[in-house]
Amino acid sequence: MKLSKKLFVLALSFSLFLSSCAKSNLVHSVNQNQLFTLNYGNFEDELNLFDLASTGKINTFMDMRDGFFYIANGEAKKILELNSYGDLLSLYYNEDFVKNVEFADKNQQNSTKKAVAYPFNTLGPVTVDSRKYIYAVDTLPVERQETDLSNRVLLSNVVLRFDSNGNFIDYLGQQGPGGTPFPFVKEIYTTKNNELVVVCITNDGTATYWFNTNGFLLYTILVSKDTVPKLVREEETEAPEYLSIENIVPDASSYKLYIKVDYYTASLDPALKVQSGIDYEKTLLYPLDVTTGRYEDALEIPAYEYSVTENLTKEIYSLPYNFMGVTENGWFFFIIPDEEGFLVQMVQPDGQNMVKRALNVDHSKILYYQLTLSGNGIISGLFVKNEKAEIGWWRLDSLLAAFLNS
Repeated sequence: MKLSKKLFVLALSFSLFLSSCAKSNLVHSVNQNQLFTLNYGNFEDELNLFDLASTGKINTFMDMRDGFFYIANGEAKKILELNSYGDLLSLYYNEDFVKNVEFADKNQQNSTKKAVAYPFNTLGPVTVDSRKYIYAVDTLPVERQETDLSNRVLLSNVVLRFDSNGNFIDYLGQQGPGGTPFPFVKEIYTTKNNELVVVCITNDGTATYWFNTNGFLLYTILVSKDTVPKLVREEETEAPEYLSIENIVPDASSYKLYIKVDYYTASLDPALKVQSGIDYEKTLLYPLDVTTGRYEDALEIPAYEYSVTENLTKEIYSLPYNFMGVTENGWFFFIIPDEEGFLVQMVQPDGQNMVKRALNVDHSKILYYQLTLSGNGIISGLFVKNEKAEIGWWRLDSLLAAFLNS
């Protein structure tokens, strides 16, 4: 699961412009283990993140599984597989952009290092299953893209599949192998059963496609503001109500989606009787059974709160956490950036137990970052800085294991 930069800007701007800000509760910090660094450049084991000839966001994504890191470097049109020491094990690359690949001998079939040529176009999110199959989002060339006129959406993304030996299997579209391209793919996931889940953004909400291990479509799930449950309030209000579907994440073992919904109400000026702003109200996490299409009872997720003292007046502000994902043992992970780094909130499915930990990071030195959550509860980070990119992790899996055994 990756953290939204938009949420970071929102939360950090709140804390910077206010004169005095303090967390409502002191939480313990978890030390980051910095594992390795990557240089910037055009060599096979370097990242190319800064193309001065183009504009827009950085298209570099990361996933971690079983101690191995998979980085889809969209700017360089390549995917790197590295171990926790930073050794390059496999390289999937576009021959027109990556030249003179020498780290792997293509003529030695028994070599532990792989160099696989593939004509990547514009890489997106990447994930890996337990078989070491690699799945990567790519954008089709313009002449192969389609338009869904009825839904007013461009269909341009596909998911590429490579087996554990580096062989290209096929690409998946909406119906499965070779299918119609997806609308914009926000994220892809693999489950404990090695099934693929593709979450797409549409004009009406989200469309989630669930595939079996062979890539054949099992379920298509449409979620919009009109289909998620409305907030039940104790008292009626005349103020306009709003909701935001912040993230959708699949369960690791069962056919469920977890849908995080943030609810807001408009604040009204009592004198003028006009809307003066929007106030955050609460966050609910809904399990959705994809086999029946039914929503189960929601779990309320506590908000991030901080106090502000200004002109001898103290006020409490609330912000919703960002939903990172769910571990294989059922812990829900939520995260939000703050002045010291990130605050992680881990919640059990029944909501009875909740653990908070601080991840200390100096935001002033970071130009771009990606965070990802593994199935066993390790948060890994790719931090792009001025001179190098740093890769590290926080072993929250050990923390949860100790908590469950206590």
